[in-house]
Amino acid sequence: MKAPFDLLQTVEQGGCSAKLPAQLLDTLVKGIPVLNRKELLVGSDTHDDAAVWKVDADTAIISTTDFFPPLCSDPFEFGQIAAANALSDVFAMGGTAIMALNLVMFPSSKIDIAVLKEILLGGADKVAEAGAALAGGHTIDDYPPKYGLAVTGTVHPDRIITNRRALPGEVLVLAKPIGTGTIIAGQRIGKVSAAHYQAALDGMKVLNGKGAEVMQAHGIRCATDITGFGLLGHICEMAVGSAVTIRIAGTAVPLLERAYDLTDMGCIPGASFRNLRYVDSLVHFSRGLDYNLKMLLVDAQTSGGLLLCCPPEQVGAITCALQSAGYPASAAIGRVEQKTPQFPAVIVE
Repeated sequence: MKAPFDLLQTVEQGGCSAKLPAQLLDTLVKGIPVLNRKELLVGSDTHDDAAVWKVDADTAIISTTDFFPPLCSDPFEFGQIAAANALSDVFAMGGTAIMALNLVMFPSSKIDIAVLKEILLGGADKVAEAGAALAGGHTIDDYPPKYGLAVTGTVHPDRIITNRRALPGEVLVLAKPIGTGTIIAGQRIGKVSAAHYQAALDGMKVLNGKGAEVMQAHGIRCATDITGFGLLGHICEMAVGSAVTIRIAGTAVPLLERAYDLTDMGCIPGASFRNLRYVDSLVHFSRGLDYNLKMLLVDAQTSGGLLLCCPPEQVGAITCALQSAGYPASAAIGRVEQKTPQFPAVIVE
């Protein structure tokens, strides 16, 4: 029997750690003309999770795409995680996924095509779990392999959830623990047990669809999902887009087991330093903040959890609802404050 192919031998960095630096992206998009239409309810100007197009009074279309190189050895698991990550942007907007298209880059002359079949089966597994239709896709020959989805979803135009509606007084709740980038880096150098590594992979496979249902049931209107720019990168986008200051309690942020220990050993992925440079002018770190925790707050996440803003009187109910829906680590991690000139976008205590 042929030994299974290890996808990690094809890459130096995978998952959302492979994203271009946020600062570089900001520079690029500023030079691209945008045709604004009244039907385009959410575009690229607010760094939101997906684009939203109004069809009629009752229906808006959510459109998004995401793909990346492998972040784990097993092809089926890679397909599952990449698909879950791509679907997440629809859920972060409060939508329902209805259709997905495969995006495939695969070196058919270097790797057995059976490996690609497993990747596609993994992706199809998560698309089916989301209740969406997998309706084709596009494939090119390329090395290293990359996989993801273009996803279409729907939402009522009056129930769109964006990252720019945070209100002073609201509390931030995070649905999944952070530290996936660090755990993956630790596995590469042999410093993570199989159990801890598998726990991180399993967390990345968890769809955010149930979280979207919880948000809609409780009338949430501001949220995002945490991916390649790290927790603080996405919080900064929320704070700037909403014209507020967000104060984070660093020790309240849930962490994957072993992530802190790895950081303390010096296992800090390069993407963390890129993300730190991105948020440097927007974040004030309290003098006594633990350096290891600081670096985990900018750790690049793949298929991370939802981060949502909720009224203080609903924190308990929403946290419990998220935990019951399959996000046991859900926790309140900060609050939204009025923006004043002397305050940065984000304060980490």
